[in-house]
Amino acid sequence: MSDSDPRHPARDGSAYGRAPQHANRLLTEVGPGKPLGELMRRYWQPVGLSSKLKDLPRQVRILGEDLILFRDRSGRAGLLYPRCMHRGTSLLYGRTEDRGIRCCYHGWLFDVEGRCLDQPCEPDGGRHRDSARQPWYPVEERYGLVFAYLGPPEKKPVLPRYDILESVGPGEKMWYSYGGFGSTGDESLDVAPYSWLHMNDNVMDPFHVQVLHSTFSGAQFAPQFALMPKVDFFQTEHGVCYTAVRRLDDGQEVDRISSWLMPNIMSVPDIQLKAGPSAGVSWVVPVDDSHFVQAMVSKIPESLEFRGILLNGKHWSEMTLEEHQRTPGDYEAQAGQGPISLHSEEHLVTSDRGVMMQRRMLMQQIEVVAKGGDPLGVTFNPANALVKIRSGNFYRAVQATA
Repeated sequence: MSDSDPRHPARDGSAYGRAPQHANRLLTEVGPGKPLGELMRRYWQPVGLSSKLKDLPRQVRILGEDLILFRDRSGRAGLLYPRCMHRGTSLLYGRTEDRGIRCCYHGWLFDVEGRCLDQPCEPDGGRHRDSARQPWYPVEERYGLVFAYLGPPEKKPVLPRYDILESVGPGEKMWYSYGGFGSTGDESLDVAPYSWLHMNDNVMDPFHVQVLHSTFSGAQFAPQFALMPKVDFFQTEHGVCYTAVRRLDDGQEVDRISSWLMPNIMSVPDIQLKAGPSAGVSWVVPVDDSHFVQAMVSKIPESLEFRGILLNGKHWSEMTLEEHQRTPGDYEAQAGQGPISLHSEEHLVTSDRGVMMQRRMLMQQIEVVAKGGDPLGVTFNPANALVKIRSGNFYRAVQATA
């Protein structure tokens, strides 16, 4: 039966006989050698919180790779391939020392760049130890995060700086999170169990704020979000922004500008519509194709002990299934798409223009990297490392009409 036949199931909306659907593999596969994976590896990615890196090594999974993150007793952070090059046991059980990490099995000692410094079972501590090198990645620390560069060494860019994070004002302090906080609003998930693209799409979707967070589940954030905004999207030097203007009852309007920066960075303004520039930046870091973590850094009042967002007086992890069904939030809407969404069955419309701009830009930059070029937003000159964040809630008086 052909698709044009009026008796075909698709003509009357029947679910029977639907063709198999599929994900957009170009934008969801993040492993080594995958087009998106190679794009992601051209940028510095957060791999943990500096404050959590103490005397014991930590397991890290990022972009489909399993690694070991540690801090030696001299204070230097290192990121190594987990299987000791000698006999393959995990460096998770290694001991950190002044000069690096020592394998528990036969005591080989590696520094933060994988150099073998000691082979205690060998004559003279290993006469050929200089030729041994444990696979490693470079790391740097900034804004309370440990960043790693997993790409080609000859293409390593400068670690960016962000203007809104460069200074902490009087009465402010920095708040950090690494895990599933961006999805749930609390610290209950170490890893979000679905594709990074779900969250990445979300940041350029101002309309879900009016529906999901305001008129469907009640006022989860500022009550003014219930007003339908006038929205526009525009491309920037580093990515895409939206402007969402709401006219308020007090003779003002608020222009909420939110930013997405290549390839997985966002800056969302204060969710209670507090006036002024955005105070934070976050990174949606793919763990693998179907999991991600979100690294978040933000300035908050010094007096605030922030333990998470309350929904109807409860943290996300305290809610029952029925409560999640009656008042869903970002986690429910995003996880509800499945570990990896079936993008072939999407029906994108005009309100999805920001999402389409993001995806198009990602695909364009994937092609740039595949052809040997440098993707949008990377720089090799420290003088150009400062990134200006446009995000914020900006209030102005409504102009009187004639």
